[in-house]
Amino acid sequence: MTAPQFEVSIIIPAYNEETGIKDTLEKLVEGKYHEKYEIIIVDDGSTDKTKEISESFPVRVITHTVNKGYGAALKTGIRKSTTDKIVFMDSDGQHDPSYLDELVRLLEDHEMVIGCRTEDSFQVKNRKAGKKVIRWVGEFLVEQKLPDYNSGFRGFQKDLIVRMMHIMPNGFSFSTTSTLGFMKEGYNIATFPIVVEERVGRKSSVKFFKDGPKTLMLLLRIIMLFNPLKIFLPVSLLFGFVGVAFGTYGYFIFDRFSNGAIILTVFGMMLFFIGLIADQISLLNRKQ
Repeated sequence: MTAPQFEVSIIIPAYNEETGIKDTLEKLVEGKYHEKYEIIIVDDGSTDKTKEISESFPVRVITHTVNKGYGAALKTGIRKSTTDKIVFMDSDGQHDPSYLDELVRLLEDHEMVIGCRTEDSFQVKNRKAGKKVIRWVGEFLVEQKLPDYNSGFRGFQKDLIVRMMHIMPNGFSFSTTSTLGFMKEGYNIATFPIVVEERVGRKSSVKFFKDGPKTLMLLLRIIMLFNPLKIFLPVSLLFGFVGVAFGTYGYFIFDRFSNGAIILTVFGMMLFFIGLIADQISLLNRKQ
């Protein structure tokens, strides 16, 4: 018997989600989505019954022997998929499968589709401040208003996300990086509203203090990857202006251009040229 030919793959990464994955898969099967789409569960080294529960449903299950991270699980799913269109959704019951058909419909005419969470959707309160900072930095870099940049419910044209796989992180920031990457490259992005429920099962593994340094590194990585001149140029101009102003003041008041002024001016010039080099490296890194 010939295996069914699908046009869309639904990739669901799962790590220790034995409660949430059961609820998610029951909804998918009840809605007969497994008959329309290729559903791939990527068990990211779970130590509970996530794999066993997933294998009891009519879906593909791919297993990591160790926990590699959210982004790494998505990459595995992308590589193993057999279709031209990719959709991500979470395994913890937050995403309602009834939105899948709308997302797939929009994906016909767009390179990326993002399910944007409405105001009444469930959100963890202690992450809001960090998300606002990341949003501000992202909008500053791409010079556009960002959609729900870290929503886990999204779809891509497979060939385009494959081209960017080398810059996608293995951790939780895959969604953020892919959003900025597609916007920076000028791809056509569609959004539509979704309501997200509170996760089922264990608490989220993202913690405020534990992941604070990771968020800071994410911000620095985003800056250097997508638009380093946005940072280097104003800082270099600031140091150069202060150096010249300080030196001019010293020349007219003390009849000398001070060593400090020279250092500040030269430092500003060095930052400018380093920014130019960083911008060229950034452009090369975004291309395969």
